[in-house]
Amino acid sequence: MALIQMTFFSQKLMRTVPVVVILPADKWNDKGETAGEDKRYPTLYLLHGVFGSCGDWLYQTRIQMYAEEHDLAVVMPSGENAFYVDQGKIHNLYGEYIGEELVNMTRRMFPLSRKREETYIGGLSMGGYGALRNGLKYRDTFGAVVALSAALVTDAAPQRTNDAGLFIEGRDYAEAVWGDLESLAGSDMDPKFLVCRAKEEGGNIPDIYMACGEEDSLLGVNTEMADFLRKNGLKVRFETGPGGHDWKFWDSRIEEAVRWLPTEYTGQGIGSGNVGI
Repeated sequence: MALIQMTFFSQKLMRTVPVVVILPADKWNDKGETAGEDKRYPTLYLLHGVFGSCGDWLYQTRIQMYAEEHDLAVVMPSGENAFYVDQGKIHNLYGEYIGEELVNMTRRMFPLSRKREETYIGGLSMGGYGALRNGLKYRDTFGAVVALSAALVTDAAPQRTNDAGLFIEGRDYAEAVWGDLESLAGSDMDPKFLVCRAKEEGGNIPDIYMACGEEDSLLGVNTEMADFLRKNGLKVRFETGPGGHDWKFWDSRIEEAVRWLPTEYTGQGIGSGNVGI
């Protein structure tokens, strides 16, 4: 399993950005066989949560093993604390970066599939919201969405004040991320609006996997969103189980999500510790 830590200059963010890539291109079996030169890998663009970075998934979960088992490339960018949406006034175009530039750049760099049905987006908490929002907005690019413990906080954002103890819960932070909070509902930063627009326009709508822990304070909004998606005819798998807003839960659910994605289980290959297929 190749692990690549790199940077490139993003025109959407106007700065050099870090990215971590898991690529199973060096995988071989006990016969010494590797994939052919023409193989292009299904790809999961995987987003971290608030206060996180592009290394979170790699260090906190077994995503590298799950990717190797399924011949799945995983691309993990950094989204800072910006919720993966566009903040045009300061040229933080995180939505365009995730939905367009990052996909195009990594496809040029690596042997990744160009097919929509083999291109996926996922994330946890802030990244779960980012995966839903960008998966629905760029629905001609992404064939599936994985949203774990998604921070679906946009509906309640207009009621925020600055009395919250943590800055990310305050109104000033919300306005810095989403702009005018009174105009948030019905904008392209509102996942429900994007669902309704997609239905009106017709065409592709990604399948969605959602999960949230039973002790997670975000369980209610995730359950409500899953119900909304189902009522609007989307293909949704929603799972709950013991756990809170923590890596133990997310590790177990990203394993299930990778299994849910339309990839083929091929085994681990040969690795450190003499791990065999």
